[in-house]
Amino acid sequence: MELSPSALALLGLLLAAWTATAVWLVVSSLQRSRAAKQSRITVRRLTRMIDDSPAIPLLVKADGKIEGPDRLAAWLGLDALPGFLSELADSEGGLSEGDLEQLREAVRRTQKTAAPFRMVITPRKSEKSLALRGQLANASIASGGAALIWWFDFSESQGELSHLRAETARARNDFAALVGLIEAAPMPMWFRGNDLRLQLVNSAYVDAVGAKNAAEVVDKQVELIERVDGLDAAQIAKQAKDQDRPVERIVQATVGSQRRTLRVSDLPLGVEGVAGYAIDIEELEEQGRSFRAFQAAQRSMLDQLSVGVAQFDEDRRLTFANQPFQRIFELPSSVAIEPPRFERFLDMARDRSRLPEVRDFPEWRTELASWFVADAPEEDQWTLPDGTHLRIVAQPMPDGGLVMVAEDRSEQLALSATRDTLLRTRTATFDSLFESLAVFAPDGRMQLWNRSFPAIWGLPEEFFDEHPHVDQLLDRISNRLARPAQRKAIGEVVMAATLDRREKGGRVVLSDGRTLEFAGVPLPDGNGLLTVMDVTDSTKAEQALRERATALEEADAVKTRFLANMSYEFRTPLTSIGGFAELLQSGVAGDLSDQGKEYVHAILASVERLSTQIESVLDLTQSEAGLLPIAREDVDLFEFTTHQVRSREEAIDAKNITLDLRGDKGAGSVKADRRQLGRAIGNLLDNAIAATPQDGRILVALSRRKSGARIVISDNGEGMKPSELARAMDGYRLKGKDGNDGKRGLGLPLARQLIEAHGGRLEVQSEKGAGTTATVLLP
Repeated sequence: MELSPSALALLGLLLAAWTATAVWLVVSSLQRSRAAKQSRITVRRLTRMIDDSPAIPLLVKADGKIEGPDRLAAWLGLDALPGFLSELADSEGGLSEGDLEQLREAVRRTQKTAAPFRMVITPRKSEKSLALRGQLANASIASGGAALIWWFDFSESQGELSHLRAETARARNDFAALVGLIEAAPMPMWFRGNDLRLQLVNSAYVDAVGAKNAAEVVDKQVELIERVDGLDAAQIAKQAKDQDRPVERIVQATVGSQRRTLRVSDLPLGVEGVAGYAIDIEELEEQGRSFRAFQAAQRSMLDQLSVGVAQFDEDRRLTFANQPFQRIFELPSSVAIEPPRFERFLDMARDRSRLPEVRDFPEWRTELASWFVADAPEEDQWTLPDGTHLRIVAQPMPDGGLVMVAEDRSEQLALSATRDTLLRTRTATFDSLFESLAVFAPDGRMQLWNRSFPAIWGLPEEFFDEHPHVDQLLDRISNRLARPAQRKAIGEVVMAATLDRREKGGRVVLSDGRTLEFAGVPLPDGNGLLTVMDVTDSTKAEQALRERATALEEADAVKTRFLANMSYEFRTPLTSIGGFAELLQSGVAGDLSDQGKEYVHAILASVERLSTQIESVLDLTQSEAGLLPIAREDVDLFEFTTHQVRSREEAIDAKNITLDLRGDKGAGSVKADRRQLGRAIGNLLDNAIAATPQDGRILVALSRRKSGARIVISDNGEGMKPSELARAMDGYRLKGKDGNDGKRGLGLPLARQLIEAHGGRLEVQSEKGAGTTATVLLP
């Protein structure tokens, strides 16, 4: 079948169109293939860049699904990255429950509000520090409100930061400790800036200058150290800074309110400034002065010794030699001006024949020089050419010096020659003593005895030749005792003297009626001395004296009762006499003449005086018997003494006496019987008034002491001799210059009894021609 030309043309056009379309499709496919390949290359490059980047992205979708590289799983300690955010917590790794909950809350807030967030987490069982930065994901990355989280590993930076923080904290603590140490330092410390002005001071500096605080010191530039040689503290600090070396000096400064000696140091600190501190060395200076004074006193004391003492320093030069040492070795006085060395001292002593004769003197001198380096004291015996025997002791000192002691023992050797003679003399003396003696060793065995010791016990002398033990001696004498059990007392005395080193005695009665008194005395050599004496006659005399003393005591008691009874018996007629005299004086029996009134007045005065004497006798007897009643109450001493003085104004004015009462309320009060104490003080005042001459002076002084109160009553009267004072204290009445009795009587003994009844004490001092002083001490 043939086609028409139009059909063929149409067919050709269709083929051409199809071919062109095929060519276009092939070209387009090639272009898309090249673009896809380039996209794959770009995606691989971006993926590689993300894998190598320090940050890892994590896409969290709205439904909780997550997308991210597996490298993040390694950071979190997981085997693989889970599919959901809630699965990031795992017991073996991942996030902790708290961090996961915080992350989920931050993601939800970002998905809702598009607000970014930041947080730091540390995975479980990992030391990594991960920083998270979250934001809403771009719609081109994910739609539907997904969140994009970038994870950063800053573990190394965090470690360095932690290290720096630790170093900073340690430096801060060290600085705080250093500041605290400086602040707590007991010595003043300060710091000057580059301009040499005070910038910092511690509390000790503030206290030393008397400022309120450190700010005031810095503001006012208050200097602790005063000018010395025209230079102030800042100028000295400038010298230290310019010379770049510490400057130390000792100066006087006022610290607080005291003048002290300070050791001041200025320390340059480069361009920062100058630091300084001051150490109080006043105590060291005082100790130095005390040591020098002690050394001078020690050397003065060594001069008083009979033993020669010399000191050599570490250079072997003589620094001190006491007078005995100089006399022994005949040293010239020039040694005090030019002290010789040890070797030169030996040469000088040899020239004066004050050293022993030796075969090789240089070698011997070298041996003596080794004393300076010896480990222990050296001792030697020197016999000088003139027969003097010296004991030499060389004591090396820790500082390399030497102390040399020279003791002249010539007399000791001479004395030892007479020792045997003394021993024989001692034996003869023992035998001639009236007492019986025996010496026992600490083991109880008898060492020495005299001839009368065996005789007093009635034992044969042959028994003592074996030096018997004390137990053997007691066995032999026990049958001679009236009470054999008393042998134990003798053994205890010997034991006390030998072992206990104390004295002890006793008394035994023998079967023949004799009384022996024995005593044990410890001896310096460790032995014990037993002395025995026949006191039969003295015992009988003692018994007679005791019987006589008992009789005298009974007689004294009878006397006391008699005086008490007589005192009571005298009161009744005296009361009657006084009463009738007062009736006569009042005019009941009619008016009296002037002479009658004078008689009545004399009767009343005598009755009052006799009544007072009777009361004194009665009180004195009661006090001696311990029966005096004391009603104690609080007594103000000043008011009480003032009342006693004023009650005697008439007697004081009659003799124109000047009475000086010293004291005030500070004397305090005492617990006392006002009446009895008044009588005691009154008697002392009356005695002082009676003893004081016309126009005389009396001093009454009150004072308070720790132990109680003191009342002093002193007059400038005639005074008494010691014998007269003793008689006055016993109650005897003394005669005055005119031959009349006049003073004391029972006043002093009664006052003493009354004061002692209060627990006090009366002390009376008197000097003939100077007056009398009575001191009352009350508790």
